Amino acid sequence: MENDSSKIGSTLKYLQTLFLIFFILLFAGCGPKKEVKFSGKTMGTIYHIKVVAGLFTNTKDLKDQIDMRLDEINKSMSTFRKDSEISRFNDYQTVGEKFRISDDFYNVMTAAKTIYEETGGAWDGTVKPLVDLWGFGKSENKHTIPGKSRVAALLSKIGFNNIEIIAGHYLAKKTASITLDLASIAKGYGVDQVAALIRANGIPNFLVEIGGEVFAAGLREDGKKWRIGINRPQKNAPVDQVYKVVDLQDNGFATSGDYRNYFEVNQKRFSHVIDPRNGYPVDNGVVSVSIIANTSTFADGLATAVMVLGHKKGLDLVNRLDNTECFIVTQSKDGVLIDHYSKGFKIRK
Repeated sequence: MENDSSKIGSTLKYLQTLFLIFFILLFAGCGPKKEVKFSGKTMGTIYHIKVVAGLFTNTKDLKDQIDMRLDEINKSMSTFRKDSEISRFNDYQTVGEKFRISDDFYNVMTAAKTIYEETGGAWDGTVKPLVDLWGFGKSENKHTIPGKSRVAALLSKIGFNNIEIIAGHYLAKKTASITLDLASIAKGYGVDQVAALIRANGIPNFLVEIGGEVFAAGLREDGKKWRIGINRPQKNAPVDQVYKVVDLQDNGFATSGDYRNYFEVNQKRFSHVIDPRNGYPVDNGVVSVSIIANTSTFADGLATAVMVLGHKKGLDLVNRLDNTECFIVTQSKDGVLIDHYSKGFKIRK
C-alpha cells in the first residue's frame, strides 16, 4: 500500500510539473495567440493598432497606456493647444535666451534637425507661415495667389537654422518671429513611441498606424510580414483604393501626396506642399512619395522632403541613405502615373 501511495504521489507531482510547464510556456508566448485591434483619436486624426499577443494578454490596460502616452505627446507638440510647449515656444519673443523643453520635444527637434540637414532644407519645420499665406492652413486666404513681395517678406523669416538646439533640453531663437509646426513628423514620432511602449509590454508583433504613418514589428498572426497598401494617387480615386502593396517588418513607413489638397487658378495647379527654400508650391510632377526607414519619424519627414526635391534628386538622396527606401509616383501632363523606385524598394507582386 505504501509503495502504491508513493507511486500515486510521484505521478501527481509529475503531472503537476507538466501542468506548470504548460502554463509557463503559455504565458511566455509559446502558447495560443490572438490578434487584437483597437483604435482611438489623437493629433486631430485616428490611430489604429493591431497586436499579436498571448491568449491572456490584457490589451485593455495596454490601450490605456497608449492613450496616456499619446496625450503627453499632444500636450507637447500640438499647435492647436495654447498651453502646449510648442505654442509657448512660438509665443516666446526673446532672442538668444534658453527655453526649456521636455524629452519628447527635444527628441523631435533633434530628428527634425537631421532631416533638415540631410535634405538641404527641403524639409523645414518653420514653413507654416508660408503654408498659411497660400491658403492651406489657418489663414482665410483661400485659393488666392499671394504677391511676390508677400512671399519674399515671409521667406526672410523662415528657416530651421534660426533655432538653436542646446544640450540639456533647451531651444533658443535667433530670430524673434520664428515659429515651429512639427505636424509633418509629430505623428511619426507618436507612432515610434507607441511602438516602444508595446515592446516594453513584452509584445514583439504589432502594427501601429496614426493618420497614415506606420510602424510594423515582427509578423502577423499567420506568420507572414505585415502588408501596407499605398493609395492610388489620383484625385478622383476612392480613398480606400489600393495602388500598390508593400511588405513591412521592423520598419517605419510614411506616404505623402498632393493629389487631393490643392487649388487651381487659370488651369494651373497649386499644391499644398510648399518649398521652404523659395516660398512657392512645388511643381515637379510628384504626386506621391512613400518612404521605408528605421523610424516612422524619419520616414514621415523625408516623404515630405522628397515631394519638394522631385523624383530625381529624391531618389539620389534616398539611395545614399542607409536603411532607407522610397517609392515615388509622378504624373505626366496627360495624367499617366509613372513609378520610380529606390534601389532596394520592393513592391508586392
